[in-house]
Amino acid sequence: MALIKKFRIKKFKEQKSILKLQKISMFYNKRQILNSLDLNINQQEILGMLGPNGVGKSTIFHIITGLRDPSFGKVLINGIDCTNIPIYERATKFKLGYVPQYGGFIQDLTLYENLNLVGEIHIKEKELRKSKIDKIISQFEFDALLKIKAKHLSGGQKKKLVISMALINDPSILLLDEPFAALDILTIKMLQEIIVNLQSFEKITVVVCDHQARDLLSCVDRAIVLSNGKIIASGSPDEIVKDSSARTAYFGDEFKIN
Repeated sequence: MALIKKFRIKKFKEQKSILKLQKISMFYNKRQILNSLDLNINQQEILGMLGPNGVGKSTIFHIITGLRDPSFGKVLINGIDCTNIPIYERATKFKLGYVPQYGGFIQDLTLYENLNLVGEIHIKEKELRKSKIDKIISQFEFDALLKIKAKHLSGGQKKKLVISMALINDPSILLLDEPFAALDILTIKMLQEIIVNLQSFEKITVVVCDHQARDLLSCVDRAIVLSNGKIIASGSPDEIVKDSSARTAYFGDEFKIN
């Protein structure tokens, strides 16, 4: 199985910032979603975001990618303020990849056609594009699925497809919105392995948000818990579960990782 090896957690050691949110505030119809939020994400870190529905996890992704502009605050990637840089330029110049919770592919195109479509957008040189797509096909073991229309793929296969499409541009930062939602245990395990190997082998910084707290905590280096528009806890999986503020606002007293 190319690049996907026995699952292990790679402990994050390097402390070099790649992405910062500074004093980010966001309002929807006068309701405040994010309140002067500060977040620093380190290079080659796997960061998990947790919190109740409506707390602003997806909003943070939208602000990072440029899908939404913050009401106040700045987004810095590699120290450069990209708050006002448009979506496409931000994705290409700063190497951002985004995997939404729903969709992300064209239903009536085959798996290969979806990969090729994204490849044609990002890689103009034909042989380089083919080489990159062939690598992804091998990496994700897509060989038997290439001619199947995306709408006929299983839930796990669709999620793998969207992740692989996001990798064609060789992102430095990959954002995964609810990757474990509505998937079976074996598929979740497979995705956890993919996430860890993206960090270990591809040197990608990965940010994951999901309501499946145990599944998320088993594959991240650090997690944050959001409540009332702010980060109320940050730390390793063990630290975050023991944090009193996180337990009160999100986990509850009975929650355990294992």
